[in-house]
Amino acid sequence: MSELQISLMAIGIVVVMAVYAYSFWQQRQYRRHFGSAFKPQREDALYHNADKVAASDLLGAAATEPLVASDAARVHAADEACSLLDEQTDYIAEIFPKNASSADTLVPLWQRRFDFGKSVNACGQNAATGAWEKVIAESPLSYRAFRLGVQLANRSGAVSEARLNDFSDMARDIGERLHAEMYCPDVREAVLRAQALDEFCAEVDQMIGLNLLPAGERELAGGDIARIAELHGLSLQADGAFHLLDARGLTLFILSNYDNVPFQHHTLNQMRVVGLTLLLDVPRVEQPVRRFDEMVALARLLAKDLRAAVVDDHRVTLQDTALAHIREQIAAIESRMLSGDIVPGSAQARRLFS
Repeated sequence: MSELQISLMAIGIVVVMAVYAYSFWQQRQYRRHFGSAFKPQREDALYHNADKVAASDLLGAAATEPLVASDAARVHAADEACSLLDEQTDYIAEIFPKNASSADTLVPLWQRRFDFGKSVNACGQNAATGAWEKVIAESPLSYRAFRLGVQLANRSGAVSEARLNDFSDMARDIGERLHAEMYCPDVREAVLRAQALDEFCAEVDQMIGLNLLPAGERELAGGDIARIAELHGLSLQADGAFHLLDARGLTLFILSNYDNVPFQHHTLNQMRVVGLTLLLDVPRVEQPVRRFDEMVALARLLAKDLRAAVVDDHRVTLQDTALAHIREQIAAIESRMLSGDIVPGSAQARRLFS
């Protein structure tokens, strides 16, 4: 290697270190604290680790101008995606091009966005307005900065170190192509955050099931189930279960086949089942304790109409004392989530528990 090459390499190292230091300072302007992990909690017999009350009271009024509401929802969803990026929930690479750049500069991300095993988001600082917006491949806008994030954990577990390294390398390649200042967090530290976040999520990730079983050997007819479910505001969804949705279209409760065989529209009238299970996905609903109370009320209404009993996993009729105990545990989970700055049912919670 010649003296000229050695000198150029030394200059390059100095420049890179200066860029890193400046980018680190920039990163600190965006950081927000998220929460911490907690100690384990004992499960109730009705709890299952996760891998609907009168409908008029829960659904609310429909939008009078659906097209306008839909457009507003899309804008809100795009802004929300960027506001949810956080160093405690995401590995975030920040890129600051010298000149405003288009979404085309993120081609490597578009090509590999499904390679990292977790949700990937790209946000850009609009060159015209200065606002941070979700970037899509077809965007015609120009951006003066980018934040590329990969989620650290979800219900399938924590992101792996290998995939984080791949994501970091990809972000660095994009930055180098743009001759941009950039900041990529330390991968090992991000792995530790991912593991802590995954541990916390696993500990509070609980789903409650109330079983509706008819007496003796009697079975429930699919047509009757569909009719009574509809009467109480539940509708059959693509996953083969009946859902009670809120005004935003988010699931409050799920009514599924006790044997986990999915319901299908074209076979409902021929289907007969031994029972049903009404489910509450605790971290994914707002005010879980309140929702549990509503769930119990709904279970009793459904049981009455179907001539069934509300029982636990051991087919024992649920008494008020048992329900009160479950309610206390839900309250504890809700409190722990709030203490960790994860609001049950929030967009961040739905993102983590997906």
